[in-house]
Amino acid sequence: MAFGANQRLNFKTEIAAKGQNYSTGQMGVYFQSTHAHMSVTIFVQRDHVMQLQGIHHLTAVTANVQGNHTFYTQFLGMRLVKKTVNQDDVSAYHLFFADGEASPGSDITFFDWPVGPEQRGTNAITRTALRVNGAASLNYWEKKIGDAGLPHRKIAVHDGRLTLLFEDPEGQRLALVDDGGIGKAHPWKKSSVPTEHQIRGLGPITLTVADRRYTDLALTRILGMEEVRDYKSPESPDHRVHVYKMGGGGPAAEVHLVERSDLPRAQQGAGSVHHVAFRTPNMDEYHAWSERLKALKVPFSGEVNRFYFHSLYFREPNGILFEIATDGPGFDADEPMESLGERLSLPPFLEERRQEIEAGLKTI
Repeated sequence: MAFGANQRLNFKTEIAAKGQNYSTGQMGVYFQSTHAHMSVTIFVQRDHVMQLQGIHHLTAVTANVQGNHTFYTQFLGMRLVKKTVNQDDVSAYHLFFADGEASPGSDITFFDWPVGPEQRGTNAITRTALRVNGAASLNYWEKKIGDAGLPHRKIAVHDGRLTLLFEDPEGQRLALVDDGGIGKAHPWKKSSVPTEHQIRGLGPITLTVADRRYTDLALTRILGMEEVRDYKSPESPDHRVHVYKMGGGGPAAEVHLVERSDLPRAQQGAGSVHHVAFRTPNMDEYHAWSERLKALKVPFSGEVNRFYFHSLYFREPNGILFEIATDGPGFDADEPMESLGERLSLPPFLEERRQEIEAGLKTI
C-alpha cells in the first residue's frame, strides 16, 4: 500500500512547490522527486478538501498482553471497552482501552504479538499523547509514575502546554498533556484513578520521518490538514516539531511531525505503534474519502468493515500507516455499554469460529 514508482498522484488542491524539481502549468504544479527507492510525480490543482474531525484511535504493539491489560486498566485507570481479536490475525488479541463511554478519539489499542522490542528510529509514530485536565492532574501523575519507577521526565511546557513525557513498561512512548478541560469528558466510575485526574482521550500524535516534505504532502494535500506552527523538539532541541491541525484543531485533533534524517529506519516490535486512525463522522463522508483516494490514485485498502467502525488504510510516502475511520456504529454494537470488554467479542463474520479462536488465545 506504499506509493508506487512513477505514479501520478492527482492531488486536487493548491500546493507550494516542495522540492528541487518542479514545473508549473495552466492547471497547477507538477512536483517530482525520487526518495526511499520510489519516484513520485504529483499534479496539484485547486479543489475543496473534506475535514477530518481529529484522532480516532491509535494502535500499538504489545508482547505481554496480561501486563499490558494490567497497566492500562489498573495503573492508567482506562476502561477496557472491547476485548476482541485482530481481524487479520485471529491468533492475536486486539484490546481497546478508552474512556467511560468508549468515545471515538479516546481509545489506545493493542495487538498482542510475540515479538522482540522495537528498534527505535525514523519513519515511525514515536509518541502518543493522552489528555488530562490541569496542572493538578499532571502533578498527580508525575508522582504516580515516579513512584512506579517508570522512565519519565519532569513536567515541562512543550508547544505551549504542560506536558509529562513517560514510557509504559514495554517502552511505549507516551505523554500526558494538559488540554485545559476543552470538550466533554466521560470518566469511568470503576476506574482506579480519581475522576478529576482520569485520562480524557487521545492527544497529539508525533510522527518522526526522514524527509518531512513527503509526509507534509500526505497530511495537507490528501488529508486536508493545515500546518499551524512549530516548536523545539523535547527529544532533540536541534530539531523542530511541526504541528498540523484537523477540523477545529486543539490537542485532540493534531499531528506533530519532526524530521530526523540522522536516525536509522525504525523496526516495529513491542513498544512500537502500528498505525494511527483519523475521525470521519459518518458513512457519507467515509464513502467520499474512499472516492477521494481513488481519484488521487493513492493505493489504499478499499473500504473495510470492522463492524465497530468502517476503515480505509493507506501508507504515506515515508511508510507510516494511516487509517480513516468512522465514529460509528460504536463498541456497544454487540454488547451493552455497561458491560463492555467483559467477554471476548467477535464480529459476526468470525462468530462461527469462536471455539477455535478462544482456544488459541491466552487467558486475561
